[in-house]
Amino acid sequence: MTRADADSPGLDALTVFGDRISRVAGYLPEFTWTVSALPEGVRVELGGQITIEEAPALWKRVSELLEQLGGQTRVQIDNSRVEVIDGACMALLVHLRSELKARRVHCEFTGGSPAVRRIVDLYGGRRRPKKRRIRRPKNAVEQVGQATVEMFGETVAILDFLGQLVVATWNAFRHPSRINIRDAALTMERAGADAVPIVLLINFLIGFVMAYQSAVQLHAFGADIYVADLVGVSMTRELGPLMTAIIVCGRTGAAFAAELGTMKVAEEVDALRTLGFMPLQHLVMPRMLGLVLVAPFLTLLADAIGIAGGLVVAATVLNLSPSAYWVELTSAVKGWDVWSGTLKSMVFAAAIGMIACQQGLATSGGAEGVGRRTTSAVVSILFTLILLDAVFTLVFGALGL
Repeated sequence: MTRADADSPGLDALTVFGDRISRVAGYLPEFTWTVSALPEGVRVELGGQITIEEAPALWKRVSELLEQLGGQTRVQIDNSRVEVIDGACMALLVHLRSELKARRVHCEFTGGSPAVRRIVDLYGGRRRPKKRRIRRPKNAVEQVGQATVEMFGETVAILDFLGQLVVATWNAFRHPSRINIRDAALTMERAGADAVPIVLLINFLIGFVMAYQSAVQLHAFGADIYVADLVGVSMTRELGPLMTAIIVCGRTGAAFAAELGTMKVAEEVDALRTLGFMPLQHLVMPRMLGLVLVAPFLTLLADAIGIAGGLVVAATVLNLSPSAYWVELTSAVKGWDVWSGTLKSMVFAAAIGMIACQQGLATSGGAEGVGRRTTSAVVSILFTLILLDAVFTLVFGALGL
C-alpha cells in the first residue's frame, strides 16, 4: 500500500483488487478490475473481454465501488486494456457514472480502442460536434456536366424500360390470362368516367372561344357560315384529341407516377417480385391498356361538345340556324378527320401511360423523390404530346391526308 493509498479514506478495501477477481456465483470473470488511488479520487482500470456473461460480476464490482467510496470527488474509469465490451456492460458503467454524478462525484471514461470509444459514445459519452460541411456552389461547367450525365442515365433507364415492356407485351400476347384485367377496368373508370365532366367543360369552352374569336373576322368577309368548318375540322383533327390528352396527363398520368413511385419507395414493387408477380405485367400493362381503350371515347365526346360550343356562338352572335350550321359541318368534316383524331388519342394515351409508369418505377429517395418524379412525368408527357402531334401533322401532310 502506497502513502497515497494510506492518506485516502475509504480505500482500504479497494486497493487490493489487482488483476485477481474473486468468484461471483461460482463463475470466474474473464475481465480485470484494478482500483488505485488518485489525488482526491479513484482510478478503475478495466481489462479483458467484458460481455453479457460478465454482467453479474461487473454489477457486483460497481455496487462495491458505490458502497465503499468515501469522500472522493473524482472517479476515472480507464478502458485502455479492454479488448471487447458490449452494450449491456457499457450500460452498467454508464449507470455507475450517473450514480456518481448524483453524489456530486465527477466520473470520466478514458482510453480504449476506437471500437470501445464508439460504444462509450453510443451509451452516453461526450460526442464531438460534427463539423458542418460548407456547401460549395457548383460552377456552370459542373452543372452542365452533371446534367449531361443525368440525361444519359435517364436515357439508358428509358431504353431498359422499353425493352422490358416489349418482352412483357409479348408474354401477355402468349398468355392473355396473366394480364390483370380487373385493374384495366378500374383504370377505365378512373381515367374515363371520372374525367368526363372536366373533359366536357374544357372542350366546350375551347370550341366556344374559337368560334367567338373567329366570328368577327368571318363576319367582316360575309363568311359567317364557315365558322362550322373552322370549329369542326380543328376540333376533330387537333384540339379534341390534344386537349383530352392534356387533361388525362394532368389527372391520370400524375396519379400513375405518384402511385407507382409510392409503391417503389415503400418496397411494394420488390414484394411483388418476391411473390412471383412481374411489375410490368401486373402494374404497367393494365394501366396502359385501360388508357388506350378509354381515350377514343373521351376524344369523341370532346369533339362533339367542342362543336356544340361553336354552335352556341353561331346561333347567338352570327344568327345562324342550327340546321345551317349542321349542314355546313357535315360537308366540311370528313370521316378521316374523326378517325385521325381518334388514332392520335390512342397513341397519346399509350405515351401517357408508358411515361408515367416509367417515371413512377424509377422513383427513389422517399417522399421527395415521389414529388420529383411526378413533376418530371407531367413535364415529359406534355413535351411528348406536342412532339407526337407535330409528327402526325408532318406524316399526314406528306401522305395528303
